[in-house]
Amino acid sequence: MSERYLTKDLPGIGGTIKERVEDFLVEEIPLYTPSGMGQHTFFEIRKEGIPTFHAVRLIARALAVPPGRIGYAGLKDAQAVTSQVLSVEGVHPDVVTALDLPNIRVTWAERHNKRLKIGHLRGNRFTIRVRGVDEQALAPCQAILQVLERRGVPNRYGPQRFGQRGDSARLGRAVVRRDAEGFIHAFLGGPHPNESEGVGSARARHDAGDWEAALGMFPGNMVDERRALQALIRSRGDFQRAYRTVPKRLKTFLVSAFQSALFNQVLDARLETLDCVYAGDLAMKHPGRSVFRVEDEAVEQPRASRFEISPTGPVFGFKMMQALGRQGELEAEILGAEDLALEDFRVGDGIKARGGRRALRFQMTDPDLWYDDGVMLRFELPKGCYATAVLAEFMKVS
Repeated sequence: MSERYLTKDLPGIGGTIKERVEDFLVEEIPLYTPSGMGQHTFFEIRKEGIPTFHAVRLIARALAVPPGRIGYAGLKDAQAVTSQVLSVEGVHPDVVTALDLPNIRVTWAERHNKRLKIGHLRGNRFTIRVRGVDEQALAPCQAILQVLERRGVPNRYGPQRFGQRGDSARLGRAVVRRDAEGFIHAFLGGPHPNESEGVGSARARHDAGDWEAALGMFPGNMVDERRALQALIRSRGDFQRAYRTVPKRLKTFLVSAFQSALFNQVLDARLETLDCVYAGDLAMKHPGRSVFRVEDEAVEQPRASRFEISPTGPVFGFKMMQALGRQGELEAEILGAEDLALEDFRVGDGIKARGGRRALRFQMTDPDLWYDDGVMLRFELPKGCYATAVLAEFMKVS
């Protein structure tokens, strides 16, 4: 995570989060309520310490349906207590509410005429405990909160976007550059402290060129890595062939991580003025996501000060609207430093990163602070915004 903060002039409180699963509560805010009619059943689950994908698999097995029949609006943190809405086709609500699964509780079920899809949520409500701090930490927290309420929270992509090894953006860069050899070396090599000793040893053997030994060390659940390594061995070092074994869905995700990292660079460069608009900016209206070009900053700045609009940054892609003026120069400089053009995001092999615009800031709603065996923070965020961006400003822990 970046160490640059909007509230850099105010001290952070330090502390730790997620010491216990119950220290991090996430409640999904639905976009709409089910109609009560239809072939789909919407249901809310409350889960503890389980990632969404795993919960979906457990529920699908219990209902005797394929996991693909279950829809969800967003992914929720594993190391947390989370509430979210799912949908399943062709299963009666009474059957769903009767589910009895460890660490998963169904709180309600209701019929609807459509499947729940990714993005069909208004936002998320967070209740987070920061441990390891005393009650005196509330005063600096209040000062930080006042700044964030007035100016907004930097809309930074959180570290979870960049993978356990923190290398997703680097791999995505290799995809965009069509650098098969660089991709495979980064994908299979480079031991990392966040991984097990066995996986680290496998990566070290790859780096040493002992691919057969590396294959014997990679665990069976690392399917994509093993498949790429097998292709590398069979082809006697054909990196293109090994690269082609990596699933398109994974490559697409990695390109998205690269786009996210570039956005964060632009945000850091624009941090001091993230609540200001300038001629040439592409501004986003709140609520909603419509974007327009700022022609007269003197006319539009009062709207930004009222949080009706915000300047945007680039999610680079071949169809992205380009800013002009100082913001356009900044974006061109950052993309140019990568020796890339927007058209390069039309990667090929079915991978097309269209790009778009993302607000440089977001607004917390209904924030609250109190002390209970740690500093307690409660707030609501729009979908696509990261609680880690809020916590970074309060804690300032590298």
